[in-house]
Amino acid sequence: MRASSKSRQTILVSFSGIDGAGKSTQIENLRSQLQQSGFRVELITFWDDVARLKRIREGAGHKLFKGDKGVGTPDAPIERRDKNVRSPLMTLVRLAIYVVDAMSLRKIGGKALRSEADVVIFDRYIYDELANLNLKNPAARFYLRRVMSLVPRPQVGFVLDADPAQARARKPEYPLDFLYANRNSYIRLSELLPGITVIPPLPLEDAKAEVVKCVMSRMFSGNPAMPEEPYSAQA
Repeated sequence: MRASSKSRQTILVSFSGIDGAGKSTQIENLRSQLQQSGFRVELITFWDDVARLKRIREGAGHKLFKGDKGVGTPDAPIERRDKNVRSPLMTLVRLAIYVVDAMSLRKIGGKALRSEADVVIFDRYIYDELANLNLKNPAARFYLRRVMSLVPRPQVGFVLDADPAQARARKPEYPLDFLYANRNSYIRLSELLPGITVIPPLPLEDAKAEVVKCVMSRMFSGNPAMPEEPYSAQA
C-alpha cells in the first residue's frame, strides 16, 4: 500500500499515558509503519515543541521541591517532584500554565493541520496535563471542557494503559501511589472526552498491531474529522 499525492485531511494522532507505559516504542513503530507505506509523517513532542515556561517549571521541581533532574532508568532510578506535588497553590499554578500551553498548542496544532504531512503524531498532548487534575471535581471538569475548546482534537487519541508497578520498573521516576492515581485519572479522562482510545496492557506486538489498525482505520474511514468543541485551525 503506497500513498499517492496529498488528497486527504491531515490526521492528528496523540499518545498519552503514565510514565513507562511505552509511548516512545509505540510512536516509533507507528511512524515507521506509516513511512514504509509512503505516508508523510511529522512528529511533535509536547514538552519540547509546545509547552511554555519550561525553565521555570523545571527549576521549580528541582529547587523548590528538591526533586531529581533527568530521566530515570532501572539502573539509575530518580525521584522527581513536579506533577506529583499536589496542593491548592500548585493546582492554581497548573490551571494558569495549562491555559498558556493550550494557546501554544492551538497555534502549533493549527499549523500542523495545514501542513503537507499526512499524519502528525504528538508525543504527549494536553491530555497529559489535564490528567494531573482532580477530574472528580466538577470545577475541574468545567475547566477541562474550556481548555479543550481552545485546541484541535486529535482524530486518534491514544491512552496507553499499563500496570503502574511494571511501568515504574521500566522508568522509575515517580512514587507508585502517584502512578496508580495518575492511571485512574487517564481512564477518567478517556470517559469524559470522546475520541480517546485506551490500549490495554497487551503483549507488545499485539499493542503495536492495535495502534496501527486504529490509525489506518481512521485514515481510510472516509470521515477523518472528529466532532469537536468550537475550534478553528485558521484562528
